Amino acid sequence: MTMTDVVLFHRSSLKLYDSLLKEICDSCDLSGLELTIISFLHNNPEYDTAKDISVFRMIPKGNVSQGVNSLMEKGLLLRNPDANDRRKIHLSLTEQSIPLVEKVENAKKQFMDLAFHGFSQEDWENYTRYCDRVSQNVRQGLERNQNK
Repeated sequence: MTMTDVVLFHRSSLKLYDSLLKEICDSCDLSGLELTIISFLHNNPEYDTAKDISVFRMIPKGNVSQGVNSLMEKGLLLRNPDANDRRKIHLSLTEQSIPLVEKVENAKKQFMDLAFHGFSQEDWENYTRYCDRVSQNVRQGLERNQNK
């Protein structure tokens, strides 16, 4: 497998997933960033601040802030001050966001069904084990390069 193959695989996977999410964005009048924020908060309840979204999704803080404001205006998100540190604001999804979350979950399932069609349980276990190793290596490489 060449570097081109690796990059093409990742970009093609993202393009497929993004195309499934775009259908949701178009039908619900949301931006991709807004849907990303909703999905992130749903999938990562322990990471519920704008900073968490920015760090883990590698999205500039200003963009996250704009997306959060827009979602609040649409009634899909709430800001909740931290009980111990009033500078820290926790984000939570409203009841109104539940249908969107369900649509994202359906899109995720559709992506997985398409991408892993024909995989046996053993194939899936090997794939996830290899991806974990590659992911760990990439994170370590990023850390080394950032500390130079």
